[in-house]
Amino acid sequence: MSLGYIGSLTLRLEMPWVTNLKEKRALVRPVVERLKARFPVTVARLDGLDAHDWEVIGVVTVSNNHQWIEETLQLAADFVAAQGEYRVTSEERGIVPIEDVMD
Repeated sequence: MSLGYIGSLTLRLEMPWVTNLKEKRALVRPVVERLKARFPVTVARLDGLDAHDWEVIGVVTVSNNHQWIEETLQLAADFVAAQGEYRVTSEERGIVPIEDVMD
């Protein structure tokens, strides 16, 4: 029995019609903020910060309940996909026991 689990979700958002960084940030930043307000997760913009047409965001949560993490990450992924004027082109999830990352 594990002490708890860490769940992570990465999403690649693509918006090839966007022509500058300011326009991209106006699409991505609000959904990141709403995601943090709506779900018990931490969210970060991870990659593509200097690209105008794509970005990768990461979502992380911690719990002692594996099923709860699975459900929360699914709800977060669905929320992101439904919110913005972009396409989610890839999604990766992982859940690991806390003991696996503590050394």
